Amino acid sequence: MATEVETRPRAAYRTAPALKRAVPVGKVVRRIAMYLLLAAIGAVFIVPFLVLLSTALKPGFQDVFSNPPDLIPRPPIFDAFVRAWTTIEFPRYLLNSFLLIVLIVPANVVISALTAYPLARMNFRGRTLIFFGLIAAMFLPMEVMLIPQYLIVNQLGLVNSYGGVVLPNLLTVFAIFLLRQAFTAVPKELADAARIDGCNEWQVFWHVMLPVTRPTLAIVAIFGFINVWNDFLWPLVVLSDEQLYPVALGVAYLKGIGGVDLRLMGAGTVISVLPIIVFFIILQRQIMESAQGAVKG
Repeated sequence: MATEVETRPRAAYRTAPALKRAVPVGKVVRRIAMYLLLAAIGAVFIVPFLVLLSTALKPGFQDVFSNPPDLIPRPPIFDAFVRAWTTIEFPRYLLNSFLLIVLIVPANVVISALTAYPLARMNFRGRTLIFFGLIAAMFLPMEVMLIPQYLIVNQLGLVNSYGGVVLPNLLTVFAIFLLRQAFTAVPKELADAARIDGCNEWQVFWHVMLPVTRPTLAIVAIFGFINVWNDFLWPLVVLSDEQLYPVALGVAYLKGIGGVDLRLMGAGTVISVLPIIVFFIILQRQIMESAQGAVKG
């Protein structure tokens, strides 16, 4: 009898942790479904790049358009990458793109912040009208703006120069909108406290607003980097000197030199994408933290 009484609590004690560790079946199913959905979304973005890389690595005797698709090069060769690097002036085009990034991205962040701050924190007549006008301009396609931009750049004598590429990209409506929302979300008490301490409006902007909205500034810089690196249409319109081509335009130039050589085009595209991939890998943690901070702001 005593043994029976003693063993029951022990059995109950042994089964209690197992009951606590049990995970509801519905939660497991939802998690699996979420992972499958994320994997499917990831495949949509990564499969085209893998196809491109496979095309660049395939030897000449392997069919690019095989049915069913054959993504494994047999054997992988790097001849297309060597030909792409030597056929056009890839180092020059990469240098041009990096130079445009240095000239455009910091200026875009600063000018967009200076434009967004009055729209968010200053009261003046026509502020709402200006903001909605900017939002309306954001929905205009790039093709609509090509002729007015070209006429302005031509009147300034900046056609076929770095200045002609830089000037229209110094201010982007998306960056203004993003920073305006970030400045609006900053508590008013922070700015009031700075003014009580003797700060003027410029000091409030520089010492209070910019540090608080640093994650959003980082997001604007990241998007600016990607947009400048991938910009194709406007440099194609405003530049005629091949020595000034950015990398996106230089890769398209491969088609005119090598004809319809899919391996050559694939190799050139992969080379042009590699700096963005390296940029993301190096700054992955900072990018994710900045994105989370921007969402919270």
